[in-house]
Amino acid sequence: MTSPNFVSPSQIRAQFSAAMSAMYKDEVPLYGTLMELVADINQNTLQADQDLRKNLQQAKELERLDEERHGAIRVGTPEELHTIGRLFAVMGMHPVGYYDLTPAGVPVHSTAFRALHEDELRVSPFRVFTSLLRLELIEDAALREEARAILANRQIFSPDALQLIAQCEQDGGLCAEDATRFVNEAIKTFRWHGESTVSSAQYKDLHDQHRLIADVVAFKGPHINHLTPRTLDIDSVQASMPKYGITPKAVIEGPPTRQHPILLRQTSFKALNEPVRFADQDANEQGSHTARFGEIEQRGAAVTHQGRALYDRLLNAARAELGEAPAEHNAETYSALMQKHFEQFPDTLEQMFNNDLVYFNYLPTPKGLAKAGSYDANTSIAQLIQAGDVRLSPIVYEDFLPVSAAGIFQSNLGDGANSSYAQLSNQEIFESQLGQSVIDEQQLYAQTAERSLEQCLHALGVQR
Repeated sequence: MTSPNFVSPSQIRAQFSAAMSAMYKDEVPLYGTLMELVADINQNTLQADQDLRKNLQQAKELERLDEERHGAIRVGTPEELHTIGRLFAVMGMHPVGYYDLTPAGVPVHSTAFRALHEDELRVSPFRVFTSLLRLELIEDAALREEARAILANRQIFSPDALQLIAQCEQDGGLCAEDATRFVNEAIKTFRWHGESTVSSAQYKDLHDQHRLIADVVAFKGPHINHLTPRTLDIDSVQASMPKYGITPKAVIEGPPTRQHPILLRQTSFKALNEPVRFADQDANEQGSHTARFGEIEQRGAAVTHQGRALYDRLLNAARAELGEAPAEHNAETYSALMQKHFEQFPDTLEQMFNNDLVYFNYLPTPKGLAKAGSYDANTSIAQLIQAGDVRLSPIVYEDFLPVSAAGIFQSNLGDGANSSYAQLSNQEIFESQLGQSVIDEQQLYAQTAERSLEQCLHALGVQR
């Protein structure tokens, strides 16, 4: 039974997101510059496109824009993954999707913790892409066991955080005072640690195996490695980053520029080279570590199964024609190939609706509401749209793309490709270690679209 004095998980999530952003801005000042850049671009975009502003307002997305961000962490053991899932559950965040990055030479598999219902997402769309290091992929057996032992000796959660997680699970929620304590304790897990738990020689061995392995194993906890604000025009952000003293990665990950964006587009600045003191160094010595970076995203429409199949086919065709990984030297060629191949993906709302490529919210227009109650019982949603009585608004894509995630990782951690990882995906093992099944994002989008359709038809007085 839920106490009326409990703070809603969404409010705790919003509080945690704000605290995380403030902490990361303090730790990585360039993130603050990134936030200023994105705010400027968003403001200019909305001023120049009043229709976009109106659409965002009607879809109740404008309010969440400035608060929107995602983070990313990498944990080292199944036990850490299981507990991080419990921690996120306090904030109403659940594992959605399974992402295998091993085919791209990155020895992790991942999920995204986020809210599930559109009402919860409007309160706080904060999400965390969470990766588990796959120790079994470390080729050197002795180093693999050494890494396992190092990770076994750390505790990434404070005692108070663990106590409050258990309390929330037992009582069904947290009161305001405990919610604030929880946020203050939970944030400690994500802080940067300038002191490594390993010697400089151990770090080199881990780093030589893969830079990501060193990032996960060599520290007291899974420091947040980036926070990502949402922009309405990522092409303008990419072009403007140098004016703000930021060097962008060469290629924007995801679909090409479109009139109606789909899925997710991402860019970033290079990971920072930060001072670190290793366990065998004294106060006058220090080494360095490269992991944390800044990222920007532009979120488009969530696509259906058919839309995702078409997207994957066109993306693969463009990459096959390029013949190598996208990089600085071929960025223009890759962009042109993406534009060419994606001409096959319809770019009007009506075409995407008619071809069942995108999930939509259905909004009754003033014209439609004026006719409420007069429709024939057999009136279809397609007829209502064609008559101008219902307006289509794409549902925002809340999740991630494996190829894009791998591209971001590689641009900031080095290529490190290892083809031997390719056929080692195992969602069942990941879920057993997490302690729960991951949720199918397609099911969530379909449910959101169905709820919107029901509300729309009810407003118009159309019986189903």
